[in-house]
Amino acid sequence: MSQIGNFFDWLFNDRTGVLVLIVGGILLFLVISIVLERKTRKIYRNHEKSPDDWDLFDDSDDESGWSEFDEDNH
Repeated sequence: MSQIGNFFDWLFNDRTGVLVLIVGGILLFLVISIVLERKTRKIYRNHEKSPDDWDLFDDSDDESGWSEFDEDNH
């Protein structure tokens, strides 16, 4: 087998190779997300929150789980 074949055999058929593949994928996506986050912050650095902006952790809404409509609350 060639060296490339041995490498792929180790990468996909050995436990440590699969672990390296998974950790490498996580690190790759971490680097990509950091780069994209920095670009986004550079573009929108002066963005002030307006009333139309939504927030994932908005505490102003009622979090009881009930709908505002009475027919849904039966």
